[in-house]
Amino acid sequence: MLRRNFVCLLASALVPVGSLGHAQQPTKVPRIGYLSNPSLASQTGRTEALRQGLKDLGYVEGKNIVIDYRAADGKADRLAGLTAELMRLKPDIIVTAGPSATRAAKEAIATTPIVITQDNDPVGNGFVASLARPGGNITGLATLAPEISGKRLELLKEILPKLARVAVLGMSSIPGNAQSLKETELAAGAFKVQLQYLDVRDPKDIETAFRAASKARADAVLALPGSIFFSNRTPLVDLAVIHRLPVIYGQSEFIEAGGLLSYGVNITDLYRRAATYIDKILKGAKPADLPVEQPIKFEFIVNLKAAKQIGLTIPPNVLVRADRVIR
Repeated sequence: MLRRNFVCLLASALVPVGSLGHAQQPTKVPRIGYLSNPSLASQTGRTEALRQGLKDLGYVEGKNIVIDYRAADGKADRLAGLTAELMRLKPDIIVTAGPSATRAAKEAIATTPIVITQDNDPVGNGFVASLARPGGNITGLATLAPEISGKRLELLKEILPKLARVAVLGMSSIPGNAQSLKETELAAGAFKVQLQYLDVRDPKDIETAFRAASKARADAVLALPGSIFFSNRTPLVDLAVIHRLPVIYGQSEFIEAGGLLSYGVNITDLYRRAATYIDKILKGAKPADLPVEQPIKFEFIVNLKAAKQIGLTIPPNVLVRADRVIR
């Protein structure tokens, strides 16, 4: 009887010790590295959307997930060094904010999963084998930017029926720029519009480009996606007013900065959607098996305040098609 009581007492005494040891085992907090070419200050809405998407899935930054941010502030040659900095922190996943950042990450990272928040041509840029089966350590979201460049030109033609000459602002250093320009040229041929391509390699080139467009008597400007434009969207919008040139952009942030027109995918929504890829990978999914998501909805936004500034009247049939009109 005494022996049996002693065994039971010993067993009960061992339970708290085992439980205590288990409780003291630290829980690994996932670490995410965020790599961007544009400055963080220029994309607060996007990074906030990423954080909100993670929060919706139960991840709260600073509590059960860590995000290390690195931005090149528009100087792409810094991306390689910033990638190395992030990798020294041993992240579980690298999130890239655009093609330039993705290229830098791909060149330096062989196995760590990479989630792209936006890319105009993931296959053409060599980041994935195919949209359905990425096949490597990269997956994420596409913007289909090359395919909709022609649509932007079409909208300009509807607003300006006599449209004959369009200046195209682009960055030849951006992966996918050539494809976007090719699609624009195809549309230009259909609409009998002459294009004037102006390459922008530095922020100071934006003003030079507008002067060249005005000198060539451009009727309008089409701005292709580019980190320099995005980081300098307010001065770009101001130059459009100074030169009284209608400009169509691919992102809504330009309209929020006072721009005239934008047509494209909701980029902020893509950043929110990127959180689902992070969640799946943290739960064991492999990037190679996660198809690259393509957008199915595009936004057309018109800013009537900006139109008034340059003396432009937007036709009613165009206004009724807009998803949002700023009055």
